[in-house]
Amino acid sequence: MSRSRRLVHAAVGGVLALSCTALTAPARAAAAAAEPVGTVRLVTEKRVTVDYPWAGASGFQYRPGTTSVTTVDFPEAVPPAHAGPDDLASGTDVMATRDGRKVVQRHRSTGVSATVTLPSGQAFRAAVGWSVLTLDSTGALHVLRAPDGAVTADTPVTGFPEGARPVVYRTGGSVTRLAVVYVLDGRTSVGLVDLADGTFRTYVTGDEPVPEVAFNDRWLVADWQAVRVVSEPGTQPTALTRTGERLEAVVGDRLLLGNPDFVLGGTEAALTARSLVTGATDTVLPSSFGGIGPTPDGGALATAGPSSLDWNIHRIRLDDNGGLLTTEVARVPAAATAVQGLAAAGGELLLHGATPGGSLRHSGFQLDATGRPTGPQTPRSPGLAAPTCLGGDAACPQLEALGDGRVGHLHTDANGEESVVTVGLDTTTLLSAPTGGDSGGRIAGSTGRYVLYNGASGKQRVVDFPRGATSGTTVLTRDRTAAAVWGQTLWTPGSTQGTATGRNLKTGTTTTVTTGAPCTPTDLQAVNTWLYWTCGGTAGVLDRATNRRITVPADLGPARLADGFLLRENRTTHELLLTDFHSGTATTRTLVELPAADQNTGGSNGRWAVDRFGGHVAYLNGTYGEVSIVGGGVPTSPLAQMEAQVYSPSVIGRSFPWSPVWQLNKPSTWTLTLTNAFGTVVRTLTGSSTAAAVRPVWDGTTDTGGPTSGTHTWKLTAHPRDGQGPGLTLSGTMTLG
Repeated sequence: MSRSRRLVHAAVGGVLALSCTALTAPARAAAAAAEPVGTVRLVTEKRVTVDYPWAGASGFQYRPGTTSVTTVDFPEAVPPAHAGPDDLASGTDVMATRDGRKVVQRHRSTGVSATVTLPSGQAFRAAVGWSVLTLDSTGALHVLRAPDGAVTADTPVTGFPEGARPVVYRTGGSVTRLAVVYVLDGRTSVGLVDLADGTFRTYVTGDEPVPEVAFNDRWLVADWQAVRVVSEPGTQPTALTRTGERLEAVVGDRLLLGNPDFVLGGTEAALTARSLVTGATDTVLPSSFGGIGPTPDGGALATAGPSSLDWNIHRIRLDDNGGLLTTEVARVPAAATAVQGLAAAGGELLLHGATPGGSLRHSGFQLDATGRPTGPQTPRSPGLAAPTCLGGDAACPQLEALGDGRVGHLHTDANGEESVVTVGLDTTTLLSAPTGGDSGGRIAGSTGRYVLYNGASGKQRVVDFPRGATSGTTVLTRDRTAAAVWGQTLWTPGSTQGTATGRNLKTGTTTTVTTGAPCTPTDLQAVNTWLYWTCGGTAGVLDRATNRRITVPADLGPARLADGFLLRENRTTHELLLTDFHSGTATTRTLVELPAADQNTGGSNGRWAVDRFGGHVAYLNGTYGEVSIVGGGVPTSPLAQMEAQVYSPSVIGRSFPWSPVWQLNKPSTWTLTLTNAFGTVVRTLTGSSTAAAVRPVWDGTTDTGGPTSGTHTWKLTAHPRDGQGPGLTLSGTMTLG
């Protein structure tokens, strides 16, 4: 069952009774579009498999998925002292390219080059270092090299069993040996070609049709059997305990195992090392898969990281004691993914998209006071199911940033019944509240703990998600009208035309203000002391702090109220228009010109969003997965408390601390002091708000770690992170036990 996710409108709050004043008409103005202060790119968290077209002593090349090849230099690489085709050891830094019947070899560090020409009747099979392996028409193998750089020397391989059919040619952690898997009399065997003199030796025979192979100059491991390369002919390999992992490489005396067939739920694949001498096993890299392979200098390369947001290539080598040394040598860029919804609140940008790969997630970006991104993309919800939307819906999924670090959205179950959902404080918690079987609804506004839901049934609900709750609770159900929530106040049209009533959702008390609206509003929004109304053809804003009534434009579609300004989108000209009314006079200018071709249709929360708790505006800029941020350029309101959840805990400790929440109207840095009954400050906590909410945690101990009890006075001092306006001081008491 599909249902609509229509445009989201802002909510409102604070209770003041003011008398009416004259309306102020809007002024006509235009200004140049604002330049973005920052751009972010939504990327998938899904880790991609990396392959290595080339690796050498001075660096390597890698290719994630199907993207282009990137070359990386190893830091402080020391090239071999000599580089020439007659010195096989120097081949650890050779790059080989084929051009018809020629193989051009170039030593990357020194530039020394050689060209091997394939003789008539021989086919290329493999190349490593300065050596090329070929197969002639009779089934014989040859080692080709160009000692003088031009004339090709042909060394026939000796010791290869007569009648054997080569099926696989494998390079490993060596430039002096190359592995060949062959079939003879229905049995599969694995051996090594000594590239120095062309001799071949069989080491392992088994029943696997295509056995896994890993080797270096010390060990050959094939079909889970290990044997020393320099062992006496006829030495039987040692059987290894099989696991579901792949034989990735041999480094020194360690066999690297990775990419298991099966991983238990809640765990990550890891790259492990098994000693071929003692059998001891340890972890080399946690969270590692794909992109693991040997390098010709006897080391290996491997990818590891918790997600593509931190997906890195590591170089694995022997340390001075024969152990393994891992060094991060490159970070693999993550691939962009489509932005399916965006919201902003309290200096945070929240984007919705298929970031985990198969499922959707909310992801967050922290912004500074100017709107510039200050940190990487971080997961802000568990994986989510795709929303259901009507075709051509204006903004789907519908999102509402609550200003306390959370985002609200709607979920429809298999029966078509809707629930209000909040996520955002971590990557596991999802709080839900049913709507009594309603469906086809929308979020009409939200702040902090309260979400306003308009159902298609004609009913309107206020859903409460308080601190510490395990689900949401409907605290008010009423007939659907224009309404808004700001802080702990629900604003609705008053009983007489031209008024609006604010209802305190905690106490039930009401206050009526005069808006001057010549009609019953079809939309109400509130931010700080600003109360916006519209009847479709006319619109205005009441400044409850000064009792000014300001006429604002109403000539376009739905508008979005912010702190001191209004945003509207002209879908014909693709202009995002900002009407600044903070001074009492409305002046409209073009903030940005949106791309003509929509990546995501719709207005607010479709392809643009405004931070009601800070003033930044975010919009899809037309580049896949990218969102740009601009400042509104309007002064913000003074720091103020919107709502608070302060309580006296019955028990307190590290596992169950005191966790009050002060919902402010914009981001802050804060200090919380706790003073005992004797007037002594026993604990001082400091921090930065989560969006615009102050969320301290106190385990009941003093600054020195000792216990305390009884009644305490708390004092919260907050300072606006944008530097605009004075600080805020709040105080009260709480009792332990």
